[in-house]
Amino acid sequence: MTDAQFRPRAPWWGGDLQTARNMLLGHRPDLSKFAAERILFPMPDATGDTLVGTLNTPVDGGGGRPLVVVLHGMTGHEDSLYIRECARHFLDEGYRVLRLNLRGAGASRPLCRQQYHAGRSEDFRAVLGGMDGRLAGAGIFVIGLSLGGNMLLKYLAEAGRMAPVLGAAAVSTPIDLKATQMRMMAPRNRLYHRYMLGQMKNEILAPASALSEEECRQAAALRTVLEFDERLTAPRGRFAGVDEYYRLCSAEQYLMEVKAPTLVIHARNDPWIPFDAYARVRWRDNPKLLTLFPKGGGHVGFHEAGRRGTWHNARVAAFLARLRR
Repeated sequence: MTDAQFRPRAPWWGGDLQTARNMLLGHRPDLSKFAAERILFPMPDATGDTLVGTLNTPVDGGGGRPLVVVLHGMTGHEDSLYIRECARHFLDEGYRVLRLNLRGAGASRPLCRQQYHAGRSEDFRAVLGGMDGRLAGAGIFVIGLSLGGNMLLKYLAEAGRMAPVLGAAAVSTPIDLKATQMRMMAPRNRLYHRYMLGQMKNEILAPASALSEEECRQAAALRTVLEFDERLTAPRGRFAGVDEYYRLCSAEQYLMEVKAPTLVIHARNDPWIPFDAYARVRWRDNPKLLTLFPKGGGHVGFHEAGRRGTWHNARVAAFLARLRR
């Protein structure tokens, strides 16, 4: 494990304020000067679902540089503040960026009957398989944030050396889903928990979602995220129960099978995801994994003193630059 230096930017001191900034700020980075194009990725299963992404192109066209694909977290989408901050950082550095809405999220919601979850790595496999030379011709680099990072790590392990990516980065990832769930339901996180549960209900109750009347009634009555996963996520994902869902989909168990160069960033003071799972992993056993574990930064926060953008985006960009060299 590698400790890393991080200095928080005032007034976002501590893990909670670093985390809450993404929810408190109404301003989102302006991407209007970058050309935008909708990209559709039909899923190969029987649902008829289609994932939607927005491809942004830098002013110089981004020719010869890898495509950066960004995966959001739980209840996120292409226009979440942290996704737009990530996109803006890499667009400013001259990369094309694909902001992907996972199944049933954001712009994908009207075109999907089903919903993403932490282990639905087959969706990302289908997205990569659906890219033509125009998108993937110069290579692909993937950034997974929060839950999107768990899905990404699971995919990379499953694909092994066949993963068609130059490299990847996972930031603030819940690699132990059950431990994350227990932490989220702790009394100190009750405000976060209430916010996330409300967002999850809004997302799954959107008109296009293929919920039965009984499932709609259940969703409205759910009191915890654990109940949500037990009564909706697990059965809709064809898991025997919530414990099986957490066990089979947690990325921790798959890390040694990742064969693509991957940067893993996690703050030790993340209020949502306990560091214990990261401390258990024998990171040195897989030389493809590079870790940065600063003491501060919160959950997908990393708002650093002396920097307009975020520390984690700068670290990921430096990692990508080294891979290109």
